[in-house]
This record gives sequence, C-alpha cells and structure tokens, in this order.
Amino acid sequence: MDQELAAYIDHTQLKPETSKFTMRNIIQEARDYGFASVCVNPYWVTFCHENLKNTDVKVCTVIGFPLGATSSATKAFETRQALDNGASEVDMVLNIGELKASNESLVKKDMEAVIETADGMALTKVIIETSLLTDEEKIRACQLANAAGADFVKTSTGFSGGGATVDDVQLMRRSVSDDMGVKASGGIRDRKTALTMIEAGATRIGASASVSIVHEKNGSSSY
Repeated sequence: MDQELAAYIDHTQLKPETSKFTMRNIIQEARDYGFASVCVNPYWVTFCHENLKNTDVKVCTVIGFPLGATSSATKAFETRQALDNGASEVDMVLNIGELKASNESLVKKDMEAVIETADGMALTKVIIETSLLTDEEKIRACQLANAAGADFVKTSTGFSGGGATVDDVQLMRRSVSDDMGVKASGGIRDRKTALTMIEAGATRIGASASVSIVHEKNGSSSY
C-alpha cells in the first residue's frame, strides 16, 4: 500500500443511491488506509463525523452540488449546516452560467458566501467544472476563487461528462497563488493517473477508486 499517495486522496462517495452499508465501508477504508478525507453528500456528514472521531481523516462535503445553480444564500446555509454537523472541508460548485456570462462580481460573491461562512473553520474548495469552460474561463474562475479567499480550486464534479486532465491541472496551477491548492477530481481510477496529476501540480486527488489506486504497483515515482 502506498501510504504517501493515500494522504493526497479524498475518498469519495457521492452517488445518490449510497446506503448506510456503503458509507460504513467508505469510513472503514478511510480509517484503514489513511486517506485525507471522506468526501460525501451533506446528508452523510453527521454519520461520518461521528464515526471518524479520534482519527486524522477529515469529513469533506459538497455545496451547491452538482450544478452550482442554487442561490448564494442556499449555499451559505448548506455550509453552515455542514459545519454544525462536523464537516471540516467543503467543496462548492461555482455559478457556472454566470461565469460564462462574464458576471464576475456575482460569481465572486457566490464564492464568498461559502468562504465567509466557513470563516477559517473549514477548508474551502471551489469546483470550476472544467469540462464546461474554455481555457480563458478556467483561468478567470481560478483567479476569482483566489481573490475570494478559497483554499483550493477543483477541476470537476464528475457529473458533467468530463473529469480532470493534465492540461487543466497545469493551467489551474499556473492561475492561482503558490499557497493555494489544486484538487484533481473526476475519472482518476489508477495509480499512474493519480501520480501524473500530482506531478502536474495537484495537491489533492478526488477519487472513488481510492483503495485500488493505493494498492496498485506501477514502478516508482517522485511526488
């Protein structure tokens, strides 16, 4: 098992049909393998928090997921509730339509509604949904997230027909400050791809195939 790689991974389960049995397995795997967090829908935050006490595994949840098309007030409420329930990381979807319409002030305020609610109590990641954006829009989304005070930018929800690519991760890394994280998520199913994303500049990986990724043998690589 590659424990160093495991520490990069948000062990993800966001399927709508997720059951308590599945969630128990996700939690146990996160404990056993030392993943950075479990990334789950808001409904499961309390359950995960209660079952991950006294471990180093964080509870991450998603806000405005997967479309980003809820109001800023709704996103702020979701964030507050998630924090109250034990989340320590939140991955929010930006308002994609307003970004594409160049309504940058609204997009930034939408991000700030979540970031200011988190108020340092949780890491904030902004999902920019790269598969729906031009390169120019990706750069601007990253710059807005940086200016809004987010801790990370993240490639994808995994629900819009595209996931992380090396080119996008490199572009995002160049578009934010050095102290800001980049999370590659969507379509990362093997060790080679995970390592390639890290080498491209990702500081966190979102994956549901986490266990097979850390067990897979594929030669040595520095990261």
